[in-house]
Amino acid sequence: MSAYTPDLIEQDLTFVGLVVMADPPRPEVAAAVEECRHAGIRIIMITGDYGLTAESIAKRIGIVKGTNPRVVSGLELEDMSDEQLKEYLKDEIIFARVAPEQKLRVVTNLQDLGEIVAVTGDGVNDSPALKKADIGVAMGIAGTDVAKEAADMILTDDNFASIVHAIEEGRAVYSNIRKFLLYILNSNMPEAVPSALFLFSRGAIPLPLTVMQILTIDLGTDMMPALGLGTEKPEKGIMDQPPS
Repeated sequence: MSAYTPDLIEQDLTFVGLVVMADPPRPEVAAAVEECRHAGIRIIMITGDYGLTAESIAKRIGIVKGTNPRVVSGLELEDMSDEQLKEYLKDEIIFARVAPEQKLRVVTNLQDLGEIVAVTGDGVNDSPALKKADIGVAMGIAGTDVAKEAADMILTDDNFASIVHAIEEGRAVYSNIRKFLLYILNSNMPEAVPSALFLFSRGAIPLPLTVMQILTIDLGTDMMPALGLGTEKPEKGIMDQPPS
C-alpha cells in the first residue's frame, strides 16, 4: 500500500494561488442566438457540464432570458415522467449532466409536442439523438466519424453562427421557389384556358394562338423572369418572420 495518501501529503503547505481554465463562447454566438429568437427558433441547451456552468453560459449568450431558469440535472431527469418533462419543455429550461439516452429522451418528447427538432453534437454519445432528430447537425472538425454518419448535415467550421446563416439561406430558397411557382402558374393559366375551351368544344371555339405561338411567348415571358425570381437574394427581415 502506498504511503502517499492525501492525509499524509497535504500537510505544511503554502498557498500560492489558483489556476482557472475558461472556455468562453465565440463572440458571434450571442448575435446568432438573438437572430434565432427573432426567427421563431427556440434553443435548448443540453450539456454534460455542471449546472451552474451551463446556466452561466446560457445567460451570457442569451439562450435564457429569465433570472431563474429551470436547470434539470441528469439525476432529476431520470426520476421525471414524460408528462412532467413535456410541461417543463414549454418554458425556459437547461439540461445539465445528462446521459446520451436522456438527450435522446428530450428530443423524443419535443417531437411528441409537435416540434421540428434539430440537434447538434460531436461525440459518439450524441449519435442516437442526432439520428432521432428531424435534422442532425454534426461538427465537421471536432466531430467523430460516428456522429457524422448519424447526422444529416456536417458543420465544416463547428460554428453555431453558420447554422443560422444556413437557415437564412434556406428560407431564401424556399421563398424564391414560391415566387417562381406563383409566377409560372399565373402566366400559364390564361394560356391554358383557350386550349381547354378548344378541346371541350371539339373545335367549335377556335384557338386564338397556335401551339408554336404560345411556346414562343413562353420563352420570352416565362423563362428569364422566372429564372430571375429563382436567384433573388434573401429579402430584408426574412429572419424576423416565424417558420412557415
